[in-house]
Amino acid sequence: MDIWQQVNQDIDQIVKDYRKVAAVGISDKPYRPSYDVARYLKNRGFTIYPVNPKLEHVLDLPCYPSLKDITEPVEIVDIFRRSEFVLPVVEEAISIGAKVVWMQLGVVNEQAARLALEAGLKVVMDACLKVEVAYRGV
Repeated sequence: MDIWQQVNQDIDQIVKDYRKVAAVGISDKPYRPSYDVARYLKNRGFTIYPVNPKLEHVLDLPCYPSLKDITEPVEIVDIFRRSEFVLPVVEEAISIGAKVVWMQLGVVNEQAARLALEAGLKVVMDACLKVEVAYRGV
């Protein structure tokens, strides 16, 4: 089966049911999409866990070096990394028990998507979480 028939299927349910988001690859620069998306979600009541090993704080929140360093449950792993760097993030998302792997606009990794699907996670590729939340008025 084509991977595109299996991903992006449950966006309505994902944005309504899951509120704990790890933003992997977040930047501390306000003009970067990762910062803007995380700020928007935070302002909409989502719990945000910034993940970037080079930063200590983003959006007045502690920044974690990796997903496994987050001590709270994570539901959505929102990936702001280039497509070729997604697979290790997805492996870590599986290991921490995340529910959803969300690859932002322009981020596509079919191997990582298959791995996540096989592990029982929902997968969204090449879509913006901010846009989907705003579109649905969540």
